[in-house]
Amino acid sequence: MTKGALDGVKIVDLSRMAPGPFCSMMLGDMGADVIKVEAPPTSRIIASKIINDAETRKKAASNPLNRNKRSIVLDLKEKDGIKILHQLCQKADVFIEGFRPEVVTRLGCNYETIKEINPSIIYCSISGYGQTGPYKDLVGHDVNYISVGGALGLIGSKNGTPSIPYNLIADFAAGGMNAAYSIVCALFSRTNTGRGQKIDTSMSDGVTYLLSAISGEYFNSGLIPKPGQMTLNGGVPYYNVFECQDGKYISLGCIEPNFWKNLCSTLNLEQFASSQHNEHEYQLIMRELEATFKTKKRDEWWDIFREAEDVAAAPVYEFNEVLDDPHMKARNMFIEAGSVDGAVITQVGFGSKLTDTPGAVRNLGTIPGAHSENILREIGYSADEIKKMVDSEVVFT
Repeated sequence: MTKGALDGVKIVDLSRMAPGPFCSMMLGDMGADVIKVEAPPTSRIIASKIINDAETRKKAASNPLNRNKRSIVLDLKEKDGIKILHQLCQKADVFIEGFRPEVVTRLGCNYETIKEINPSIIYCSISGYGQTGPYKDLVGHDVNYISVGGALGLIGSKNGTPSIPYNLIADFAAGGMNAAYSIVCALFSRTNTGRGQKIDTSMSDGVTYLLSAISGEYFNSGLIPKPGQMTLNGGVPYYNVFECQDGKYISLGCIEPNFWKNLCSTLNLEQFASSQHNEHEYQLIMRELEATFKTKKRDEWWDIFREAEDVAAAPVYEFNEVLDDPHMKARNMFIEAGSVDGAVITQVGFGSKLTDTPGAVRNLGTIPGAHSENILREIGYSADEIKKMVDSEVVFT
């Protein structure tokens, strides 16, 4: 198998919620060796449901956030559990944690402690509001971070309440993806300086960072961006969504004048070809577009637009439709990642496509603690020592 871009990079992942696991999944997909350190309650819960149950194994294998990782369950409230974690960090390149500030201090794995063990380590903290500032100790979730970060106030209809998107913006983009990018930057820096460093990834910061273009417009004009009133959030006819005859939706992104003219020609609405930026006609244009799209089913319109010359349009898919889309199939965005107990496991493919060092699924997710014994043997523990720690519930297998 071709080596991944991050082959040889060792990661200790102490994170729990979506941002951290997605971050380490991205790094693992590119070849990093990820050791996922899990908490004992997870092991006990699964054990109570029969740890070797086929459905449990399939569920674990089907979760892409756990692929390309090895799992060890440690009780970090025990002295020996912390000792093992510190041993794992001795030869690690990256340490990832997703707790609120000060939690890692109580657990004995804050940056200062881990840095003393391994000065060259990249230590990445992923939190809602960051390690500093008046909100640093507040609890929250994606909807809170996109609120403070400024994204939620831009999403929704002109006269309605904000529309809550799925937790993609803060958790996965501003959190996990931003953290993975930061880690790779820090690894690159280390090749030049030989020094590790700490990364403070705040999801609310990341949300605001994603609003870079909007911030530029605001500082230039002084106008406060509002939901449903801007070019890119539903304020214009040429960049909008419309319901079709079958109740499904089609999206338009005809920003460029030639795209708009081509759309008008395709829909036999040439009278509006020169009115793209005439706000006085927007209500009339919207009514005409709404009526026109109601005359055909969504996929009929999609067939028409694909055959037309340069019309920026696309169907609004439900998730099961994404799986069947021929372009997504051609781009290998859903793959047979492996099998468990004879059942094929389908997972999302790889967002980044590197020609020489492509992403790969080397192993599927497993039940918590599946690799505990192997990992302990790698760092020098004997079979008797491992048995004693399992018996005393410092380690779970």
